[in-house]
Amino acid sequence: MNEDLHRIARRRAGAKLGLYIHASVYVVVNAFLAVAQMQTTPQIHWNLWPLAGWGLGLAIHATVVLLGASGLRERMEAEELKKIESR
Repeated sequence: MNEDLHRIARRRAGAKLGLYIHASVYVVVNAFLAVAQMQTTPQIHWNLWPLAGWGLGLAIHATVVLLGASGLRERMEAEELKKIESR
């Protein structure tokens, strides 16, 4: 059982690290795009399209990672297992 817990902890830590890297790249790239937009076409805010699209993807990524870290899946699996075993 201890090995299973270590595997779960490694997986969750990797998922969180991946989310942090994703969020960092999002901030850096979109800051660059904002500066480029202001220098090239200050009247047209084209940088909002990648900001919004990528932001949606980042929000979905964060939701998946944070729900996984909450243990919700494990609790649901345990509940379903109890239902199956009680039949």
